[in-house]
Amino acid sequence: MIEIQDLIKTFSLNKQQKRKLGTRDGQIKAVDGISLTCKPGRIFSLLGPNGAGKTTTLRLIATILQPTSGIIKVSGHDVSKDGRAVRGKIGFLTGTTGLYDRLTPDELVTYFGKLNGMDGPALERRKQDLFHTLEIFSFSNKRIAELSTGMKQKVSIARTMIHDPEVVVFDEPTAGLDVITAEHIIELIRQCKDDGKTVIFSSHIMSEVDLLCDDLAIIHEGQILYDGTMDSFREQMVNSSLTQEFIRIVNNSKTQAQ
Repeated sequence: MIEIQDLIKTFSLNKQQKRKLGTRDGQIKAVDGISLTCKPGRIFSLLGPNGAGKTTTLRLIATILQPTSGIIKVSGHDVSKDGRAVRGKIGFLTGTTGLYDRLTPDELVTYFGKLNGMDGPALERRKQDLFHTLEIFSFSNKRIAELSTGMKQKVSIARTMIHDPEVVVFDEPTAGLDVITAEHIIELIRQCKDDGKTVIFSSHIMSEVDLLCDDLAIIHEGQILYDGTMDSFREQMVNSSLTQEFIRIVNNSKTQAQ
């Protein structure tokens, strides 16, 4: 489970950033007092336009960033007080793979398995299962630098899932991928739900949200505009299109702020 309460993340701005944003303030609130709960066995989608605070929120959950204030708990562990325990419970997948080009997929996934306390037959079985599911065996001993974008993302998935995390965070995981590789990720998200894991993901592809989502939050300018089940969201939609309804809610927020 992920529990977020009164979360704030503030960044300091340099002179160039101030000019770009047209502000004299020395700081900006990327996340402004949000509270959310993501439950096991359900898929939670965090939606918002660029710069809304989605990625910042997901990085805070994954302990990549530290909150300015507020509380995040992952499987009962506070990210600010027990980051190591949180990292042992979580898998974090983005559309930017950030892999080590000199290693092979086999070497990289083995390394991350050992980094998470795995070893011996258990690590080998888990790696074999993931390589089979993701169809990695045909390039498992090639240098990562030689692989295509889709192949690299498959390796990134295996790295994310090798320690069988209880909580999985997906930040735009299918961005720029071919249809077949994207479908592998969709199936992985479904499997995580079936396995009772806590899943939170962001996506600009509304068909993915519509297909996968159990619970939904819309974030804009660091604040939550909607938080509830997908069924409740559909019931109160003014537009028939999820995309158009998302745009309507965000635009209404902008109008009210003026």
